[in-house]
Amino acid sequence: MRVATTFSVTVLAAAGIGHALVTSLDSGIDRIDPFKDMKNRPAAGHGTNVLLVGTDGRDRITPAEKKKYRLGGAPCHCTDTVMIVHISADHDRASVVSLPRDSYAEMPAHTDRTTGEKHHPHPVKLNAAYAEGGPQLTVRTVENMTHVKIDHYLEVDFTSFMRTVDVLGGVEVCTAKPLKDSYTGLNLGVGSHKLNGGQALQYVRSRHADSASDLGRMQRQQRFLASLISATTSSGVLLNPVRFREVAGTLLGSVRADKGFGTNEMVDLAEAMRNFSPSSSEFTTVPIGDMSYPVKGIGSTVKWDPVKSGKLFQALREDEPLAAHHKKKKAKVVGVSPQQIRVQVENGTRTPGLGMKVDKALKKTGFRTSGAPANASGRAVAEHTLVLYDPRWDRSAKSLAAALPGARLKPVKGQGPMLKVVAGSDYKGVRPVRAEDAYQGEFGAVTGDEVVCG
Repeated sequence: MRVATTFSVTVLAAAGIGHALVTSLDSGIDRIDPFKDMKNRPAAGHGTNVLLVGTDGRDRITPAEKKKYRLGGAPCHCTDTVMIVHISADHDRASVVSLPRDSYAEMPAHTDRTTGEKHHPHPVKLNAAYAEGGPQLTVRTVENMTHVKIDHYLEVDFTSFMRTVDVLGGVEVCTAKPLKDSYTGLNLGVGSHKLNGGQALQYVRSRHADSASDLGRMQRQQRFLASLISATTSSGVLLNPVRFREVAGTLLGSVRADKGFGTNEMVDLAEAMRNFSPSSSEFTTVPIGDMSYPVKGIGSTVKWDPVKSGKLFQALREDEPLAAHHKKKKAKVVGVSPQQIRVQVENGTRTPGLGMKVDKALKKTGFRTSGAPANASGRAVAEHTLVLYDPRWDRSAKSLAAALPGARLKPVKGQGPMLKVVAGSDYKGVRPVRAEDAYQGEFGAVTGDEVVCG
């Protein structure tokens, strides 16, 4: 949320709407110094690195909202969300890397801000750094883990998140499978939904909506941020001084940021960011080596893959893109990744070579085709393209049918996991499809335009 607002501020400044407006907004930010007395820090790389932290602060949320959106209980005063946002040196790209809050971390030596007790370096979960030492210890811990120098620190709580989504008029999200979480109250069916502030908070907080747990939650946070950027850049908010001040003022009135991130920094970034769009952003989660790494006295933690995560953070330091930035065809979101679906193609027409044509098109989209299409049995020409499937693999069948416009589904008991496509006279080609969690590339990064509704 804070990143999107930063983009908004800078684009507005670049549009010439005014340094004075940016200055007045800047004065409402709660300033902190997370870099005070820090020594032995990583060397500066290229570009700008922002540590974006989301806390569970809820002091200004009404009792009715707490009840409706399941926000009861005492806050833990820890970090619900930790992201490194890298803005490239040429200001053409923003890379967002999510760090799981339960990540295994080596806490540097510090003094506990609550008890005053001095601690030697010791293992913890990442979100404990904020509880023990606030923003400064959080920055130190992240730098110690990633060897990426943090240039700026931005912190947002539940209240500012909810109010900002509401003043924007809601943000649209899409899901290819039902999402229900009894802990947060999230209950979304398949399709697109426009969420208000409270619903959006349920969406980004839910850890029990699917089997992916915290990784699924981080993916939803990334998709939401991409949708937020899309809504902000396409709605005219950036070029409407009244609307912009309303939106930015709502968020900036309840965030905390380092003293060095002020008006001049916003305006400096503005010149190169006026054409920012979702395709300019990329999202990933630090590569995981062990999802359940036991640590005595702490419990189960998330252990990063040392080799892959090392390459990821090296790419950030060297200002390299994490995702392939080339023009992509818009892909329909489906419930099962094409890479998990096996397909046998049959030609149901008298058109020579149609079977191979369909096989190649499906394979190019990601389906695991046999590569050996056959002619359908029987003399009658199939007027309609059919997807034959065992009812036990109905979700895979729906995903396959989504790639074949106009295709009809036909259950066949006992057929097994191999799906069959009978190409009919109405075959019109293959539509690109992708699963919500079908990340690509070495670091599993996707660009913002790949994950927004479309």
